[in-house]
Amino acid sequence: MTILLTGRMDSYAQFITVLAVFVLVLAVTALVTKWIANYQKVQSVNVNIEVIETTRISSNKYIQVVRLGERYVAIAVCKDTVTLLGEIPKEQLKEGNHSGNFRFRDILDKAVRKTEAESVEAEENQSDDEE
Repeated sequence: MTILLTGRMDSYAQFITVLAVFVLVLAVTALVTKWIANYQKVQSVNVNIEVIETTRISSNKYIQVVRLGERYVAIAVCKDTVTLLGEIPKEQLKEGNHSGNFRFRDILDKAVRKTEAESVEAEENQSDDEE
């Protein structure tokens, strides 16, 4: 009977050890991934070059509006080539949120407001139908 209990305790101890090692490996992986992401973000900070907008025109061809210093240019990006299409005056560009800094809270609030407006409209339509 004691051999059976000892075997069971060894199994539990082995399970707990494997689980702890697994959690430790996950934590180390998360930390290293975060460190590499921060390192790459610092390495890719460009002051004079910025992709403003990209539009796909086929499966592997894109048109991009790029800021190079104070100039804005349109380029065609293909699988093997990049072609300058021309310079664009800054006045012709439309302002927009091109930085990609979308706040999740703003998007969620907009969706909630839209849902609330739709439910109010549905209630009004239902009350009109009942009359």
